[in-house]
Amino acid sequence: MAEQGARMIVTDLNEAAARACAAAIGPTAVSMRLDVRHEADWERVVQATLAEFGALHVMVNNAGVTGFDASVDPTIPVGPQDPEHATLETWRAVHATNLDGVFLGCKHAIRAMRANTPRGELGLRGSIINISSRSGVVGIPRAVAYASSKAAVRNHSKSVALYCAEERLGIRCNSVHPGAILTPMWEPMLGDARDESARRAAIAEIASDVPLRTMGRPEDVANLVVYLASDESAYVTGAEFTIDGGILAGSAAVPKVNSGGAEA
Repeated sequence: MAEQGARMIVTDLNEAAARACAAAIGPTAVSMRLDVRHEADWERVVQATLAEFGALHVMVNNAGVTGFDASVDPTIPVGPQDPEHATLETWRAVHATNLDGVFLGCKHAIRAMRANTPRGELGLRGSIINISSRSGVVGIPRAVAYASSKAAVRNHSKSVALYCAEERLGIRCNSVHPGAILTPMWEPMLGDARDESARRAAIAEIASDVPLRTMGRPEDVANLVVYLASDESAYVTGAEFTIDGGILAGSAAVPKVNSGGAEA
């Protein structure tokens, strides 16, 4: 986003990490602590954004938890995530971040973007980009809260898009559905970071289920986000974009043929 000329506020529950990210971006970025589960935090951050930059044109709702890893926030309960053993507490904790956070982000983005000056033939005022997941399209037997929350993000994005169109706001809303992208969320599944050979083996095993035979990079998702943030996607709203190396397309396996010509 910065390379394309955007000014931004980087937010995170981990204030130090947000600060480091903004510093790495440079003078076009500032950082703030944001707990997406709390509306008061959203109100504070959006008001600060308007005070800092004068307007809000793009909102990317990207915060997410799996329910497996407590390192993001020790107060978030973790435990089994299958439909038989998941607790109501862990179910609600995952939805609080992944779904409530997106709901609040959309709500306050719409209110802030209403004030923008319309531009272009479509009278565009802003773009909301919600990060869902390929897990929001298919069932995940041992990550039911995560899959449920991401499916809800997928649907809520369409409702937001239709509402903004109905209100003639010039605000677009789309969802992005990453698959196996090599981000910190995958760390619990990659083993000890100090064991490089085991880590490579774990990545290779995950990639073996991907038709393109590799895990994706954060930049692969970021490139699409930039497109959806820009006026180059002016006629795109209520849409969903999968970035998963072909997982949802089906199997890339080639049927084996025996000597008699029949498929094995």
